[in-house]
Amino acid sequence: MRFAEGVRGALETVRAYPMRAFFTVFGTLTGVAFLVAVITILEGMSHYVQTSLIGRFHGYNTVSIRREPPAALGESEGERRSRSRHLPLTLDDARWLAERMSTPGVLSAEWTASADARTPGGRKVEKVGLSGATASHFHVRAARVAEGRPFSENEAERGLPVAVIGRDVADRLFPGASALGRRVVFMGIPYRVVGVLARQGKLFTFSMDRIAIVPARSPLNGVATPRDRVEVISFRVAHGSLLPPALAEAEGWMRVRKRLRPAQPNEFSVTTSARALAAWGKVSRVLMVAVPGLIGISLLVAAAVIMNIMLVSVSERTYEIGVRKALGARARDIRLLFLVEAATLSGLGGVLGVVAGLGLAAAVAALSPLPARVAPWSAVLGLLLGIGVGVVAGVYPATRAARLDPVTALGHE
Repeated sequence: MRFAEGVRGALETVRAYPMRAFFTVFGTLTGVAFLVAVITILEGMSHYVQTSLIGRFHGYNTVSIRREPPAALGESEGERRSRSRHLPLTLDDARWLAERMSTPGVLSAEWTASADARTPGGRKVEKVGLSGATASHFHVRAARVAEGRPFSENEAERGLPVAVIGRDVADRLFPGASALGRRVVFMGIPYRVVGVLARQGKLFTFSMDRIAIVPARSPLNGVATPRDRVEVISFRVAHGSLLPPALAEAEGWMRVRKRLRPAQPNEFSVTTSARALAAWGKVSRVLMVAVPGLIGISLLVAAAVIMNIMLVSVSERTYEIGVRKALGARARDIRLLFLVEAATLSGLGGVLGVVAGLGLAAAVAALSPLPARVAPWSAVLGLLLGIGVGVVAGVYPATRAARLDPVTALGHE
């Protein structure tokens, strides 16, 4: 009964004092909304990184070798110049490494560029992402061909002008018709389409369906990129347990290939999809630690507002408290009444905050490249925080109300 009275009192406050109720609810609403929105976006980012981003940039269960290690903080000008003199990776490096790797796996190499795709009839798709790759690229990057086929090892070795294009490129260049066997021109060089990739969606703002994959040694080699140079050499193993030995072996052989002495640092970077996931895990944990601090400030302000408004409510209802005590209400009954009222108002802010947070996250996902993924536990946490703030903020006003002397309270009016 006391609980129901507290809820009724809170709803009566909303009806009788809408502005007071608004300020009571608003503080909790903003804190909870921010919490739910941030968690929803972080959950979306984590899911996206694990299911899409790592696979598309690194490949799953893959060791990736790039030209040079990332720049270090505080690096001197001399060190930067030294790094610029590091030898590039080449197709011959990839072939040499593939011949020596003893860890079971598949190796590929790739260069990238951007070019317009045209048809002899004049249709055009601007800024298509070009990849010049070895035939094993489709396996290493798990690139699925929906129509036609990937180019063969023989076509890649001979550098034939064949291409596998993305779904968007095919639809825009050949609307309503099959792209297979048709001609597509990149940088003035005609290629024959042998396959169309399955639809992949977007990688942030970049459409993964607006791409084309050609043999690395095809005629664009030396036109779209310096001849025989590649940006990344990738080695995919069957399962994650083979990543550590594959990484160690690839690094060792590349040091031999680059003729580095034992004391010399690497002139290339070697990383794995597992390391990339671990790096993202660290970033997300830091964000998850930082977010509560920011939200805590908002909820602290909300608690102060709720406490002050509840003190005003206690002052205005002094006579009512006196009547209740005169009729037999105990101090704990009065305390519970005001605690429930504070928790109800704050909980209402929590509910509205959860709804607002999910709406905010959806809006951010719709208007930006950031993905969103609803985490049910964030809604529960937001609601519990909302109620908890009300309970904590209501303790002092409720205790003050419970300690009022009934005689003094009855004389207040």
